[in-house]
Amino acid sequence: MITISACSKKSDSNSTPIIPIVTKAPPAPYTIKEDFEQGVKTSYAIADVSLKTGSWSFEDALLGKLAADVKNDNQSVRLRTGKISMNFDIDSISMIKFSHAQYGNDAVSELSLWVSSDQGLTYSQLGNSINAASKTFATDSFKVTLQKKVRFQIRKVGTTRINIDDFIFVGAGNPNIVFNAIPDVDPTTPPYTSTPAPGRGTPSGTGTDVQPTTGDNSNLLFGNPSNALADVVMKENYLIDQKYYVQSYSSTRGTANWVSWHLDETSSTNATARLDNFGAFTGLPTGFYQVQSNSYSGSGFDRGHICPSADRTSSAEANSATFLMTNMIPQAPNNNQRTWANLENYLRAEVQKGNEVYIIMGSYGKGGSGSVGSAETINNGNITVPNRVWKVAVILTKGNGDLARVDANTRVLAVDTPNENTINSDWTTYITTVDAIEKATNYNLLSSLPVALQTTLQSKIYKP
Repeated sequence: MITISACSKKSDSNSTPIIPIVTKAPPAPYTIKEDFEQGVKTSYAIADVSLKTGSWSFEDALLGKLAADVKNDNQSVRLRTGKISMNFDIDSISMIKFSHAQYGNDAVSELSLWVSSDQGLTYSQLGNSINAASKTFATDSFKVTLQKKVRFQIRKVGTTRINIDDFIFVGAGNPNIVFNAIPDVDPTTPPYTSTPAPGRGTPSGTGTDVQPTTGDNSNLLFGNPSNALADVVMKENYLIDQKYYVQSYSSTRGTANWVSWHLDETSSTNATARLDNFGAFTGLPTGFYQVQSNSYSGSGFDRGHICPSADRTSSAEANSATFLMTNMIPQAPNNNQRTWANLENYLRAEVQKGNEVYIIMGSYGKGGSGSVGSAETINNGNITVPNRVWKVAVILTKGNGDLARVDANTRVLAVDTPNENTINSDWTTYITTVDAIEKATNYNLLSSLPVALQTTLQSKIYKP
C-alpha cells in the first residue's frame, strides 16, 4: 500500500483539508496447472482421486498411461461416458484452459465444461461444447466471469474415449486452495509460496540404467561444448556429472549453461512415475549460489526442465535427477508447456521408431517474458532469465559405434526459440543451424566429429 500526503509548516483554517490518496497494489496474477501426474486410478469405476490441486471425482474415467493415451508426461485423464469434477473450490479465477485429444483410434467425440458456484450442488455449462477431433492435443480456453468461489467439471457423452491433460487455472488474487504437492507452475508471491523442499546431492550412479561415462550411449559422446571443468575456479563453467546427464553450470546465472544426454528406449521405460520432487542441488562448491525448489515462485516463469522428466523414467533415481534445480531454467510457460513439450515429444517419438538421440540443450542471453510480464532476473537477482532457449539433437538409427556411423546424411536438428509467452507452439518455426547456435553461444558443438564433417552437418537445416 502506498500513501501519499502533503504537509505545511503553517496551519490555515481556511484551506481545503488534505485528504491522503491511498492506492492498493493490484492482485497478484496466478497460473496453476493440474497435470494429472500425481494420482493413481486404473479403473473406470467412480472414485475420488487425490491430485496436486486437491481431490477430484472421476466417473467413468481413469488415469491412463498406455501407448494409446495422448499425454504430455507419464499419464493423462482417459474419459469415456462420464465426467471429472473438482471436489474443491477456487477463488479469483478468470480463465480455464485444458488440452484434449482422441484416445487411440476412437472417433471424434464431444465434451463440455461446466461450472458450479454452490459447491457442486448445481452446474451450468460454460461456453460452447467442443469436439475432441485430433490425435494430438488441442487446447481450448474458457473465460470465467463469476466473481465468487467456483469449481469445474468436464463432461462427455458417447462411448468413444478422449484424453485430457494440463487443466490450467488463470486468475489474479488469492486462489484459496491447498496444494497436495508443489505445483509445476508455482502460484504467486507469498503467502502462496511453499517452503523449499530438502536438497539432494549427485545421484549415486549405481543403477543399471545409468549411462556409461565414455563411448556409445554416454552423455558427452559428441563433446564438451564449452570445455567445462569440475574445478572450483570454473564458477561460470563448472562441469557436473549428474550420472543421467552432464551439465555446465553458471553460479552467476543460477542455471546450467548447457546439459547433454543420450536418449534411447531404455531411458524412458515408464518404470517410475513423474516424481515432481524439485530440490536444490547440494553438491555445488562453497560460494556457488544454490537455487531452491521455490526460488521461481511468483516469477511468472516455469521451472523448465532442461533434461526432461519424461526422458528419464527408467528408475526413481533417474527421474529424481531431472528435478534438481540445476536442471531448471526460468522458462516462459507457453514455451515450456507447448513449444518445448512438443519438441520433446517429437524426439521421444523418434526413439519409439527405432532411433536413439544425442541431445545438447542450453540457453543464453538475458530477459524473457512470462505469465506476469517481462524480467531479466528473478529471485532477487540471483537467477538470470534467459532470452533464448536452444537444442541440438543428433538422430541415429539404433546401433553401435555411434560416432563412426555419423555421416553427411545424418539428421542433426537445431532449434533456437525466444523465451517469450507469445511464442508459436509449432517448434518447427524455430529450426535453425548448429552454426547459428555456435555463433550465438561461442560453444563448439559436436566437437567429437571430424572437422570436415562438423562443417557439413552444422551448416545444414534439417526439417522433419
